[in-house]
Amino acid sequence: MSNFITRNIPNAITCCNLLSGCIATTFAFGGDQTMALAFIILGAVFDFFDGMTARLLHVSSPIGKELDSLADDVTFGVAPATMVFTFLFQVHYPDGLDGAREYLPYVAYLIAVFSALRLAKFNIDERQTSSFIGLPTPANALFWGALIVGGGNRIMHLSFALWLILGLILLSCWILVAEIPLFALKFKQWGWKGNEVKYIFLISCVVLLALMRVSGLAVIIVWYVLLSLFAQSRGR
Repeated sequence: MSNFITRNIPNAITCCNLLSGCIATTFAFGGDQTMALAFIILGAVFDFFDGMTARLLHVSSPIGKELDSLADDVTFGVAPATMVFTFLFQVHYPDGLDGAREYLPYVAYLIAVFSALRLAKFNIDERQTSSFIGLPTPANALFWGALIVGGGNRIMHLSFALWLILGLILLSCWILVAEIPLFALKFKQWGWKGNEVKYIFLISCVVLLALMRVSGLAVIIVWYVLLSLFAQSRGR
């Protein structure tokens, strides 16, 4: 019995991630974007600990891998896509396009589709053991959640808000599956040498969150991509 319980602890944590994503999606449909983001963040916490728990307990299973991808696509794909979907009903539409308000918001669900592609690609890509290729789905979800919660009121009334959001949707979908190397916060040793980019990123995260609060999360994700590209160009 104890072995059965031990083997299924990581899967139980993954299910908590999935439940968080379902709740986040419900809040997003209801227009409570703050609570939707809160449950996406909670899902990210569960997502971090399910893998850690599996490694600590030395347990893994094919069903755990499949369940993890399903949970991640709901929490980091469907939930943020629904946040964007509801937000697109509220933004300013140019003259002549107001009738498209009924249809254009569905473009947001490309985020869920490309998140699923990103997760499937990750599962079969052996190059991503110590770094990432393409933006991880939790990072993409945090970008969208923070953008809408932290900056939604300012964006909503911009004359080009519709084009901005649609453009960002297409850009984020591309970055999810693009062959862009991005560093992972995994440390083989804790010294400064060899970890300069990671330490710079962590320090800047603290500063950005202190200065910008929720909006800082969106800026952090953009900074993460740019810093990864810089590090790649320097050969680190």
